[in-house]
Amino acid sequence: MKKPFLKLATAATLIAFTGSTVEAMPFKSKEPKVLTTEESERLLEIETKVLELKEMDLTVLSKEEKKELKDELRSLEKEAKAFRGTGIYISTGALIIIILLIILL
Repeated sequence: MKKPFLKLATAATLIAFTGSTVEAMPFKSKEPKVLTTEESERLLEIETKVLELKEMDLTVLSKEEKKELKDELRSLEKEAKAFRGTGIYISTGALIIIILLIILL
């Protein structure tokens, strides 16, 4: 009784775990987003403004002025990101798994 079961289990495992040949899909490169002339001009304006803000001497400014500059810098960076269209996308299933892992750990 033991030998036929062992042979059957071995055969089933070999069949289940044998590799099958699969042809890989070719990699599709992502096409860069094409900006219009107005968008590219605005992006250049944002970049020059950000460089000006980073080169400023912040030691002479008050707290409120520093806070305003920081808020302006953040808004400019968000606007530039929107033009570029870069970001991280997480599927719903992955988000649920991440939340469950955070809760459990």
